[in-house]
Amino acid sequence: MEDVQELEPNAEAEPQPEPGVCIQPGASFLELSLDWIVLRASENIHRLLGESHVTLIDEPLGKFVHSQALHDLRNLFSRLSGTTGIGRAYAVRLTNDPDLVDIAFQLSDGRVLLEATPSSGSYGEAFGTVGGLISGLANSHGQALLDGAARRMRALTGYDRVTLVCGDHRAESSRGAFAAAADMSAELPAIVADSEGAAVPIFPRNEEETSAGDALMRSPDLATLESLTTAGICATMRVPFNVDDLHGEFRCDSRTPREPSFELHAAAELFAQLFAMRLEIDHLRNG
Repeated sequence: MEDVQELEPNAEAEPQPEPGVCIQPGASFLELSLDWIVLRASENIHRLLGESHVTLIDEPLGKFVHSQALHDLRNLFSRLSGTTGIGRAYAVRLTNDPDLVDIAFQLSDGRVLLEATPSSGSYGEAFGTVGGLISGLANSHGQALLDGAARRMRALTGYDRVTLVCGDHRAESSRGAFAAAADMSAELPAIVADSEGAAVPIFPRNEEETSAGDALMRSPDLATLESLTTAGICATMRVPFNVDDLHGEFRCDSRTPREPSFELHAAAELFAQLFAMRLEIDHLRNG
């Protein structure tokens, strides 16, 4: 019989390593080199690619996805070179898995950040309403223009509350009262789908030489998540905008979790930029 070595009463367990930047559970994440070599992967990536996150590191992405999907994504990405834009592709089949995914990717500090979520299957629906919502602001000016934009952003996104801040001006459209006003200074990613969801670590779990903090669906830190929960917010979406000297942001809050949608976020970005141009015209006309 083998001897069993018991721990001394005062012996301390070896501390577990602290995870670095995490991704939200509703998304899968890859950080790639400019040659599309996998540098980091979320530890749930097996659900997307059928391979362990450990297996992917330092391997070309093309080894794990269909060649046509990779070709299409790289072509789309090439149009973003030298910009700070976000590329999106919808209803993509990366592997033999029958489930389709929506993809968002961006260039950050010489790294390609690629995020995937289950396809919403509603491509084009949100975009189709943006023009009409913007045209409805044609005769609004000053604070009425801000109020109208907040209402229309809420109609577009379906969130329970939309807060618009531009300089010293603020507008809000809300379905019922929240526990507190929106904290526009909070450091949030673009999309929080569920403030109570368990964060997924990104491997390797160190924060050196990584751009993962710029991911649309990175997980906020615990203090920020607790702050959202205290305010009665389960999901939120940030939509900044700027035109020349005008800078502002829409903050969309929901009392219940929301399925992440890259298409809805893109439509909200389009609405915000078109609104910013209308706001600039209003400023020029009224001094």
